[in-house]
Amino acid sequence: METDKIRNVLNILFMVLAVAAVVVYFAVDDFTVFLYTCGAAIFFKVVEFFIRFTNR
Repeated sequence: METDKIRNVLNILFMVLAVAAVVVYFAVDDFTVFLYTCGAAIFFKVVEFFIRFTNR
């Protein structure tokens, strides 16, 4: 897979998880579920960030 395709997939995962984090924040009473969802979104964004700056 090309790095641009990998970056696109990681960005889509980030956006989906970011929207899910907002929904979880308002819908679920347990705050740790929000933290895990938000942490996963941030993880994918950081991976995409490193791929972007190491391959150019």
